[in-house]
Amino acid sequence: MTFSIGVDFGTSSGRVFLVNTENGEIISKYIKRYSHGVIEGELNGRELPSSYALQNANDYMEVIEAGIPIILEEANIAPSEVVGIGIDFTSSTVMFVDEHMEPIHNKLEFQNHPHAYVKLWKHHGAQAEADLLFQTALAEKKRWLGYYGFNVSSEWMIPKIMEVNNKAPEIMAETADIMEAGDWIVNKLTNQNIRSNCGLGFKAFWEETSGFHYDLFDKVDDKLSEIIRSKVDATVINIGESAGTISETMARKLGLSPDTQVSPFIIDAHSSLLGIGSTQEKEMTMVMGTSTCHLMLSKVQHKVPGISGSVKGGIIPELYAYEAGQTAVGDLFEYVAEQAPYEYVIEANRRGISILEFLTEKAERLYPGESGLIALDWHNGNRSVLSDSHLKGCLFGIGLQTKHEEIYRAYMEATAFGTKIIMNQYQEWNMEVDRVFVCGGIPKKNKLLMDIYANVLNKSITIMDSEYAPAIGAAILGAISGGTYRTFNQAIDAMKEPVLYTVEPEQQKVSRYEQLFSAYKELHDLHGYKKVRIMRNVNQLK
Repeated sequence: MTFSIGVDFGTSSGRVFLVNTENGEIISKYIKRYSHGVIEGELNGRELPSSYALQNANDYMEVIEAGIPIILEEANIAPSEVVGIGIDFTSSTVMFVDEHMEPIHNKLEFQNHPHAYVKLWKHHGAQAEADLLFQTALAEKKRWLGYYGFNVSSEWMIPKIMEVNNKAPEIMAETADIMEAGDWIVNKLTNQNIRSNCGLGFKAFWEETSGFHYDLFDKVDDKLSEIIRSKVDATVINIGESAGTISETMARKLGLSPDTQVSPFIIDAHSSLLGIGSTQEKEMTMVMGTSTCHLMLSKVQHKVPGISGSVKGGIIPELYAYEAGQTAVGDLFEYVAEQAPYEYVIEANRRGISILEFLTEKAERLYPGESGLIALDWHNGNRSVLSDSHLKGCLFGIGLQTKHEEIYRAYMEATAFGTKIIMNQYQEWNMEVDRVFVCGGIPKKNKLLMDIYANVLNKSITIMDSEYAPAIGAAILGAISGGTYRTFNQAIDAMKEPVLYTVEPEQQKVSRYEQLFSAYKELHDLHGYKKVRIMRNVNQLK
């Protein structure tokens, strides 16, 4: 019997899993919230712009260094029985390090400097740089933007690099290497300086056949190409290959064999496809948590407007992986719950349930359209298909008689409508959706939400029995890197997570939601395209 380790780095915590490579059974697990959390609002007493979302990279190593010894001790297995480690990470989460792979924020003189810290995926401070990159690329948009959805997001790596170069050249001068945080973890484990094709392909204007788009970078900034050449470009390792063995130093520290193989990092949502076994064309997978990623696979590369990229071999070798997403889902529901009336909180506490469970109970009694409410779910901007982090959420139809559960349900419906926008976009560009998979903690706990999605999308939805699909996917890559399986299909079939339940659409609800979606689409187009200046003008007052 052999084992692999899957390490899943999320937005607020890290998870370390020891998994049986024969059947995917979770033998032991360790979960740790990051010591510094998400750094928003202020850094060491210094006020930060509202668009900033930073992290401390030391938190990531704490997860590895504490978690791996604990799961090995709990399982009581020999180090030689662990064949591989896989890493998944939220992206694009960008790090700036010195020649020793130490984060720049660890240097005493930069401990209070925000641009020395990790730029989390939801850091939107680089919007001006993203706009410049986009406007420059428009001249030859099919050449540079076609496989990136004809958009540029401030969440991606290149705008974040431009932001640091523009606003903190002293940080750039101290930086030897720039990389995704997932690559940094792999490099710390192997004592190398390498990159994953998944991270570069989706977030850094890099293609397998041509490398980085230096001709575009030259037009944007005369310093940008040199920064990418000297600080970002490195040996690229493809998903499914091994990044090498763990270093002897890290092996001793973690209690592993120096023969343990390490997989290149994969983006967390993408890892979920491996963890649940969604590996075919015409399958759309929603990885639902704080945000939602909508992923598809295809044998052909299409230029789909509004998506976040398409990369050959980014998840499964020889297939193009496509990503789209919504930036506010689970955290939007939490936001609504935090505004709940005091009497609701008291009643929920009395019954020993969460306020979200209490609101869900009340929302279940409502029929589609009963409240007269409709919302735009842009509370953290819009990733797909508008690609505009400046957009803000809206609630229409509210009155003095509106109840809080009606608002809660309207926001659940809004996230489903946003998903339908994305699904329709895929389908309009020759990527038909026959099956929908959903994974994550939210769909396991909230059957009402899944009922809403099934009827809004008018699709059968398969909910997977896993809150930890990314970690299982990472463990699968660890098993493949370690040589336990010769093919992806063999590894996935043996180790994937089981189905929890399936939801079928109901025609009467489908018809009601078609009317509501029509209204959502009009509001989406009005405030996202035609009259976007309204929100932007108001935002300028901030």
